[in-house]
Parts: sequence; C-alpha cells; structure tokens
Amino acid sequence: MRTLWTNRPPHRRLLTAVLATVALLVTAGVSACGESADAGGDRGALRIGYQRFGGLSLVKARGATPGVTWSLFESGPALTEALKAGAIDIGQVGEAPPVFAAAGKIPFSIIGTSVPIPQGEAVLVKADSPYRTFADLKGKTVALNKGSNVHWLLVRLLEANHLTLKDIQVKYLKPAEGRPAFDSGQVDAWVIWDPYFALAEQPGVRVLADATGLASNREYVLAAPGAVAQRTDDVRAFLQRYREVTDWGIAHPEERASTLAPELKIPQDVTSRALARSARPLAPVTPAIGDELQAITDSFIALELIPGPVDIRSRVDDRFSEVFR
Repeated sequence: MRTLWTNRPPHRRLLTAVLATVALLVTAGVSACGESADAGGDRGALRIGYQRFGGLSLVKARGATPGVTWSLFESGPALTEALKAGAIDIGQVGEAPPVFAAAGKIPFSIIGTSVPIPQGEAVLVKADSPYRTFADLKGKTVALNKGSNVHWLLVRLLEANHLTLKDIQVKYLKPAEGRPAFDSGQVDAWVIWDPYFALAEQPGVRVLADATGLASNREYVLAAPGAVAQRTDDVRAFLQRYREVTDWGIAHPEERASTLAPELKIPQDVTSRALARSARPLAPVTPAIGDELQAITDSFIALELIPGPVDIRSRVDDRFSEVFR
C-alpha cells in the first residue's frame, strides 16, 4: 500500500486526502445527529392516524394540539397498513385490526384502550325483512369490512346462533361500499359501526342485533415501536391530551356533538345519537386486556381467518397506563 501511495501523482494524493477527510466529517456528523435525536432533539411532528368518529377525531376537532399532524383513514385495517409503511406514529382502531395486523407481522405496541362499547356496532336489516334473529340470516348475504371490529362481532354472532361461516354468504365491503349495497338490496344484512351505523338508521332500517353480551368493541391505541421507545415523552403528552379531551366530551355531550359534527361532516343529531352510545372513557392496558385480545386472536386462527400462531399479549405495553387511570 505504501508503494501505491508514493507512486501516485501529487494531485491524486491531495484529492484522496480531501475525500477521506470529507468522509470522516460526514460520518462524525451523522453520528452526532443520531446522538442528538436519541437525546430528545426535534424529530418533527408526531403523526396521528384517526378514523371518522373515533376518540381521536374529537381531539383533532378540538384543536390546540401542537406538534402533531393528522391522517384520516376509513377503517382500522387501512390505518394499520399505514403503521406498516411507517407513515404514522399513533392510531386508534377497534378489536380485530390489531389481531390481523399482528398476524401480518406489522410492528406495533398496544398502549391504551377504552371501556367496552358494545352498543356501538350492530347488524342492520331492512325493516320489512322477515329476519327477527341473526339465525334467520342462514343462507343469506351479510356485508362487513374485513378485519374491522365488526368482523369479531360476526364471529361471535355465528357462535351464539350455532352457525358457521359456511352457513352465510359473507361479502367483504368497505363502509363506503357497504351502505349502497345495503340500501339497494344487494345484501341482506350489514354489520357496521358508528357513525356509519347512526347514519344508516333511517326509516325502513331495523337493528337486528348489537354486540351486547357478545363483544366488548373496545377502542385500542396502537403506536409504532420507534415512537414508543424514542419519543416517549411526546407520546405521553399526546395521550394526556387525548384523555383530557375524551373526559371533556363525556362531561359536555352537547358541546361535544356540536364540535364533532363539522369535523365528521354529518348532521349534529346523527352525531349526538352515535356519541350517546359510543363515546366512552379511555382505560389502561392490563394483563386482562392482553388475555382478551389473545382469545380473539386464537378464535380467528381456529377459523383459519388468519395464520397462526400469533402472540398478541406481547404487544401490550403498559408504560403509559398512568395517563388513563
């Protein structure tokens, strides 16, 4: 190596030395930036994924949440795909999306939940239909969003009525697709959650069953592992705001509806009806919550709706539990 160096022309030796020095400085700069970020430097806005009507939509509508950006998703499965892509840091979903996401190897932690909200999802049929119980839908077409909270409700309804997935015709439709299919009679029943549930409660529509006694229909707060580990204080501050706004809304139902209706772009009376049954306090994650989610996961595996095994208990992270107590 010494012979090769001394045989190079002087200008080549100078260029090599300059490039080596620049490389050393760049490497040092990158290292310094990494250390600064780990020490709590400015990492940009915390990216929040929310759905229409969920608790986070009220936080957005209330404003005064500096340091965050917002992304709207039609359903929980779409939101978990954004987590997979690294597009959001925190999001709020129902019961089944974490299960399907975990089965899909999407990295996330479960950092918060809510008390049960069973009245917030239901099976809708036409008022003049002959169906009086869910069992009457045997052989009929039932629409729902695949991998959403209502997917678990469907499983529980089938079990409760001694039916299997083979006894009905399941049509997987997103909410924007499900409503016109239901209205036009292309499907016999629609399993849906608020506010789409409340929007569909028009003359000529009847609630066949809700999740009472079958499914908890909790909200779950999911977070990207990097945000939890590297932006712990930012996440905690946002969750505190989430808790404060949720509690404010429960204490002020009329103001809550008037605040949220413009954000949702739906009538205030519909918003009020949906909120009256679906807005509930947040709650900390506990081992019991992990057990509840694991039971849901194991049922989906047994039905071969997702591949197993899946250990969702290990996704529960209680480091922010004090915020929700």
